[in-house]
Amino acid sequence: MYESITQIRVRYGETDQMGFLYYGNYALYYEVGRAEAIRQLGFTYRELEEMGIMMPVVELNSQYFRPAMYDNLITVKTILKELPEGSKIKFHSELYNEKQELLNRGVTTLVFYDPQQKQKVNMPQQLMDCLAPFFTK
Repeated sequence: MYESITQIRVRYGETDQMGFLYYGNYALYYEVGRAEAIRQLGFTYRELEEMGIMMPVVELNSQYFRPAMYDNLITVKTILKELPEGSKIKFHSELYNEKQELLNRGVTTLVFYDPQQKQKVNMPQQLMDCLAPFFTK
């Protein structure tokens, strides 16, 4: 299993009239967590794109338990529970407030996509090599 931790402070413009993080912005927090998780492995989305790989989202599920509020420091835990096989990769996200209370849980499924060939492709070997040590027993 691979885990990454990122922190984000809820900005005023991300909230609704009640001062709650607007529900649509949780997906943006998941994205920040994914980008930082990949960066911590030694890659960036930009580098994957330069290799000819795009990663479009094909599925997103989200559960809301408690609201994130304006100016809260949110901890985004991004988890890969299984080593990706083939063209799909599934990121699990958990958002916590400063009291370490679970606010939200989401699962985002992306595919590795070659825009030149206009088709799904397997995960790049370089990324597989970085992830594999986290899944050996």
